Amino acid sequence: MRPALTFSQLYNFCDSSLFSFRSTEELETLEQPIGQERALNAVDFATNIAQDGYNLFAMGPSGSGKHSGIMSFLEKKALNETVPSDWCYVNNFKDPRKPIALMLSSGHAQKFKEDITELIELLKEILPAAFEANAYNNEREAIAQKYLEQQTNIFERLQDEAQKYDVAMNASSLSRVTFVPVVDGKRLSAEEFKAIQGPQKEEIKRKLSEFELIVKDRLRKISELSKAEQKEFKALAKRTTQDAVTSLIDELRQTYTGNEKVIAYLDALENDVVENVRDFLTKPDEMAAMPFMHEFYTPSFARYRVNLFISHESNNSAPVIYEDNPMHQNLIGKIEHVAQVGMLVTDFSMIKPGALHKANGGYLVLDVRKLLMQPFAYEELKRVLRSKEIRIESLTQQYSFINTITLEPEPIPLSVKVVLIGERILYCLLYQYDPDFQELFKVNADFEDEIPRNDENIQLYAKMIGTITKKHVLSPLTPEAVARVIEQSSREVSHSSKFSTHLGTLSDLLKEADYWSKKENLSLIDKEHINKVLQTRKERLNRIQLKIYEQIDEKTIMINLSGDAVGQINALSYISLGGYSFGMPSRITARTRIGKGEIIDIERKVELSGPIHSKGVMILSSYLGSTYAQEMPLSLSASLVFEQSYSLIDGDSASSTELYALLSSLSNLPIKQNIAVTGSVNQFGEIQAIGGVNEKIEGFFDVCMKSDSNASYGVLIPHANIKHLMLKEEVVEAVKAGKFSIYGVKNINEGIEILTGVNASEVNEKVVARLTEYSNTAKEFYKSKNKK
Repeated sequence: MRPALTFSQLYNFCDSSLFSFRSTEELETLEQPIGQERALNAVDFATNIAQDGYNLFAMGPSGSGKHSGIMSFLEKKALNETVPSDWCYVNNFKDPRKPIALMLSSGHAQKFKEDITELIELLKEILPAAFEANAYNNEREAIAQKYLEQQTNIFERLQDEAQKYDVAMNASSLSRVTFVPVVDGKRLSAEEFKAIQGPQKEEIKRKLSEFELIVKDRLRKISELSKAEQKEFKALAKRTTQDAVTSLIDELRQTYTGNEKVIAYLDALENDVVENVRDFLTKPDEMAAMPFMHEFYTPSFARYRVNLFISHESNNSAPVIYEDNPMHQNLIGKIEHVAQVGMLVTDFSMIKPGALHKANGGYLVLDVRKLLMQPFAYEELKRVLRSKEIRIESLTQQYSFINTITLEPEPIPLSVKVVLIGERILYCLLYQYDPDFQELFKVNADFEDEIPRNDENIQLYAKMIGTITKKHVLSPLTPEAVARVIEQSSREVSHSSKFSTHLGTLSDLLKEADYWSKKENLSLIDKEHINKVLQTRKERLNRIQLKIYEQIDEKTIMINLSGDAVGQINALSYISLGGYSFGMPSRITARTRIGKGEIIDIERKVELSGPIHSKGVMILSSYLGSTYAQEMPLSLSASLVFEQSYSLIDGDSASSTELYALLSSLSNLPIKQNIAVTGSVNQFGEIQAIGGVNEKIEGFFDVCMKSDSNASYGVLIPHANIKHLMLKEEVVEAVKAGKFSIYGVKNINEGIEILTGVNASEVNEKVVARLTEYSNTAKEFYKSKNKK
């Protein structure tokens, strides 16, 4: 019979004497999470390879330190990289609906904006002064005088022509002329003209018609002179404006020489100022004096603004951007609108950058779960990465949700490394079902859940604890507290020779321990504070567990903890509710009789069994037939059931338990009821490892201690689970005192000996004898039935 485990196999204590510090305050700060060398090497590879599609997916459970580790790595790497260019959006004077994107060297966008603003302000002062100067006024007056003389000369000649045609001419202006007939030196009135009859009237009409043609010709010449005058005025204004503007803009051209798009914009700006110089000639004080003029004309200088889109003036490294809310417009930017006269309008100054613009030339980090939950965001990200340019388009425009005036900003070239952070299941689903994902995210960084618990890693773990306490301004830990945290970390991964790399869980533990430490007005966190955290957590979450134990204690749930019984055994179940896990015993019973080799799983029959549990029961039938009935038919009908089970059961961790109950029923040998069992079995009778071994053992232990703390109890577990044992102190002490025994078994024979106290060969003989008896009885039955 295999001996019980010693107490040293039940818990891997961490010796605090391994630490030479008095508190974690003395330890150096770690820059990267421990045990993630492989993942960080993948990050380094993805961020250094200059090829398309080599973006990164960092995967691991939430709280494993992926985000903080990657951000720390990228920020450190970005310090040695070039700061990317600045970007501005400016007005497109030819087509305002298509603003122009200007790229400027890093830190120069703000200066460019200030230069343009200063230029416009100077023009507001210089241009009015230029148009008020004597030189301009004299030249304008000379032009006006020249055309006035020509128009006067035409009018005088027209007066002479009027006398020839016996016409008197009246002129309120050179462009408005009226005339009446003259007879014998007297102007005729309308009544007098009507009174004239005969040839005289016809002669007057002829002269009036001929003179009217002469007047129209002269007025046409006067109109042409007016147009020519206005052209000269415009030419003068343009020449005057250019003389004032060109020298100022030439200074800017000299400043931004080499940037062709900026030079082209300055040329376009100069032409627009010249064409719209009237805006600069209306002084603000004059507009204030004539408020009614606002209804007819308001100078607008908004078109000369510079939209400072992306500026790296205050940066000294490549950008590392984390977008917490990766919705569509937060990724690619947006175009804002304002309401005017019942309409939504916009202009280039309302173009706002997205996370991709801010990260351009650097790194963009996104939570893949949040990204996938935002409509259209993931598809837009893929489109941008494929096209290598950021095109700002609103969803309302793409899908015609709202008809409104909008813009088509010039796309900005994209050069960025995107890092997606998420769980492994999301990576697998995207890789399987999205072909684009495989092309765009070719590098995978898989963060470890656990690392070996060796001396080197123990020291690193202590430094990580110190790093977290400093980051969150927590009290430092004593060596004993650090040792207790390491033990708990091993418990969390259910492995005595490993511990967890889950920084979120570690951080929460330290924060709660800091609370209890400060509540006692202590400056250090000690072992007792760690234990206090674990105890209070359990008390907050174990209400359901205590209710179940209470029902067992009251015999509502029937569990035998003493004596022995045939075909009845205590199995160990694992329950997880809302982040709290615990174990509890469950009674399994088996009944056998003559049949056709069928093992009936009652849970499966009533659809309360999951597929893995059903698989385990089928393995039992295979094991029984191959082990005990190789040379005869398995004339057996058996039924198995979890007593008082009213919900779905899944998992194969009870398959060995069910097999023990069947062997007990077949051999008619009773099983000790003070021993509970867990472990799955294969077709060769080998006991396989299961999960939740610590919780299962502790759950049975608690039930036993509530029943009779002076009796002795035990648990059978798979031998492969011994390395997973990190049991609570009460269990270890009970093992030391001989009140509780834990057995690690490798096969069914070892287990049945412990449960029955009978040698396995004797048990097997009894099973074979019973199955032979069933087989013979079945043969006789069918023979007699056939004779009839």
